Amino acid sequence: MGLNIGYLGPEATFTDYAARQLFKEAKRIPFVSIPECMDAASAGEIDAAIVPLENSIEGSVNITIDYLVHETDLQIVGEAVVSIRQHLLVHRDNIKNWKEAELICSHPHALAQCHKFLHRKFKGIPLEYMSSTAAAAKHVRNHPEQNIAAIANSLAAEEYGLVFAEQNVHDYSYNHTVFAVLAKEGHDIYMAPTEESKISLMITLPSDRAGALHQVLSAFSWRKLNLSKIESRPMKTGLGKYFFIIDINLKMDDVLIPGAIAELEALGCTVKLLGSYSSHKI
Repeated sequence: MGLNIGYLGPEATFTDYAARQLFKEAKRIPFVSIPECMDAASAGEIDAAIVPLENSIEGSVNITIDYLVHETDLQIVGEAVVSIRQHLLVHRDNIKNWKEAELICSHPHALAQCHKFLHRKFKGIPLEYMSSTAAAAKHVRNHPEQNIAAIANSLAAEEYGLVFAEQNVHDYSYNHTVFAVLAKEGHDIYMAPTEESKISLMITLPSDRAGALHQVLSAFSWRKLNLSKIESRPMKTGLGKYFFIIDINLKMDDVLIPGAIAELEALGCTVKLLGSYSSHKI
């Protein structure tokens, strides 16, 4: 039986593209939001969920991190790094007057990635947030009577029959998004090994005291463990209370990582393994 892979839909999102590349033979199931997709994986309705985790321009997708930590029992079993190319798409009926568009719609991150372009070409024109770039493209397809445009990818242009008004409208050429593959612990999701591996940990400090974070970082430093990310997120229990997400560029081993975790726990920290996985560039 093939895998059922959930993703942030509708069809032709960047998440859908990542799912197509990672799981070519799987059945892809779209969801209207990141929490719904993750809930389906947690409930066993799908084998795995693919959701955006971090963008090189706009930073982390907070809803993914917070929902992973606070609301589900899922683990990261893989990630895909996807090059992002944003385009301004319009209905073919409006291609001649796209410069007079009355509304630009897309996902908030996509609009932010194209801020300079929008400020230059559509200053003062309203922006409307959509659940995904493909949802924006679908909205434009369904409303040809309105002179509106979507920021989305070429896959969405093909899927929804839109035409390019402007291509590559993102502000920075190095625009990449990391998509996390999430599954329940013990759920066998095969992903081909790669040369780049990661470990993700959630760490909660024992108390608000001077030097606590320094002690945490020292547990990795003297073991010469390279950290590729350290990020704080609110615990949602009060002001000034945070947990930390730390990524380590290493495969899980039997000595270094367990030793670092044991040292952190001896300091009074709470440590949760979010995943040990391979990173795929697609």
